[in-house]
Amino acid sequence: MTRQSISLTAPNEEGLKNQVETEEFSSKSEAINYLIKKARSQEEYYEFVRAKIDKGKKSGFVKKQSREEMLAEFKRELPDV
Repeated sequence: MTRQSISLTAPNEEGLKNQVETEEFSSKSEAINYLIKKARSQEEYYEFVRAKIDKGKKSGFVKKQSREEMLAEFKRELPDV
């Protein structure tokens, strides 16, 4: 694992310290790695949604769907994130 030195704002430092003290994470490094992983996962999800929107724009008109039908279709196509 690569070792890094970072600077944190006082509120962020306090938040990390609290998460370690309450044993939510075993170390500040673990908490930061979790947050980075979560941010990457969220970005992958946003890219998936953007790709779906672009595909929809390029495909032209589609059959009329109810809100419930559209939501069900989106959920079927979601990746396991």
